[in-house]
Amino acid sequence: MKKLITTLKNIWAIEDLRKRILYTLGLVLVYRIGSYVVLPGVDPSQLTALKTQSESGLLGLLNMFSGGAFSHASIFALGIMPYITASIVIQLFVMVIPYFQKMQREGESGRRKMNQITRVLTIAITVVQAPAYIKNMVYQPGATLKAFYPFNGDAPGFFFWLSCIVILTSGTLFVMWLGERITDKGVGNGISLLIMVGIIARLPHALIGEIVVMYNKPLMLIIELVLLLVVILLCILLVQGTRRVPVQYAKRIVGNKQYGGVRQYIPLKVNAAGVMPIIFAQAIMFIPITLMGFSNSESSFWATFADFNGFWYNLVFAILIIAFTYFYTAISINPNQMAEDMKKNGGFIPGVKPGKKTAEYLETILSKITLPGSIFLAIVAVLPAVVSLMGVNSQFAQFYGGTSLLIMVGVILDTLQQIESHLLMRHYDGLTKTGRIKGRNSMSISA
Repeated sequence: MKKLITTLKNIWAIEDLRKRILYTLGLVLVYRIGSYVVLPGVDPSQLTALKTQSESGLLGLLNMFSGGAFSHASIFALGIMPYITASIVIQLFVMVIPYFQKMQREGESGRRKMNQITRVLTIAITVVQAPAYIKNMVYQPGATLKAFYPFNGDAPGFFFWLSCIVILTSGTLFVMWLGERITDKGVGNGISLLIMVGIIARLPHALIGEIVVMYNKPLMLIIELVLLLVVILLCILLVQGTRRVPVQYAKRIVGNKQYGGVRQYIPLKVNAAGVMPIIFAQAIMFIPITLMGFSNSESSFWATFADFNGFWYNLVFAILIIAFTYFYTAISINPNQMAEDMKKNGGFIPGVKPGKKTAEYLETILSKITLPGSIFLAIVAVLPAVVSLMGVNSQFAQFYGGTSLLIMVGVILDTLQQIESHLLMRHYDGLTKTGRIKGRNSMSISA
């Protein structure tokens, strides 16, 4: 406790860090307040069906990422998801389209162009998603039209649709701006931080609900909390796990100075794909649920995969995660490019010939470490279903794994790493007694 108090005093004593933390907290507060500002013309008392609909499935995932704004019909209802979708599309373009590859190699100017394209694509995606959200909200069972359209009589008018589309689009752009401001003048990655805040905002309600259910079973509640702590520790190992490949650089003598001749390491991440395989697999698994909507029989083949806690759903889900982990790792890490860059800089792996042999060696290592990483990622993804079958509340079970837990662990590690960097720059002790905190960014291949 004394160490913690001392660390907090050191953080507060650094003026720049103090301002960054207060700035971040202020923008996060604005984001949370906006999540409860309802769209004009919408009666919050008529949103019971929408809240029920957004408790699970794809809408539940969107509601989780928006911190509950989706189910509240808030001006931030679409949240940051359109921006994330646009960013993923641009990343895929970089991998397959030469124009975007060239833009990425242009340095800072290229990065500005790609950011501008991402923003424009975000607007386009939001304009498409906004009408679908409004239609789903308006025609919920039990919704009273007069409550939703007090100025349009008994039918949604053009002004209502136009105003809601503009507000939802502006809300997404404002959230994107908040994330960029936090990244530039605050602490941590702004976009990821806002997602994490939205996820954590649901934790108190879920935890209180579980405590109420397990009030007469205190031992089971303690076991659940201990199990949650163990899962968090394992997720930290998954996020931080790396295989360090030694690289030796040849000695060069320029004038009276010697360059090179030192050994460095390439950190190959056990989970280089992050949470992307889970997101891709979830998108694929929602297809059977959609097809089931066109089937009149509830006992159809597609209904087998509509049960999120069912055996076949989670088995196929886990297999897809393993496959997408290999796929995303293959397109995001290029051993041939790494071997070529290493050769140009006079580097080599001890005992391995430069060039093709080095690329094959790196590819072999990636294949070996990706297998346990993908299996572990699949286990983390299906854990919420497992603990739900054990009697844990469905809302609280979401924090035992899946996208939400991995995002929380990764973002917290990144934020703590930035805070620790500010402390060490001012010759203060770090946040831990031994070692340094490593976030996701510090362990990337480009580091």
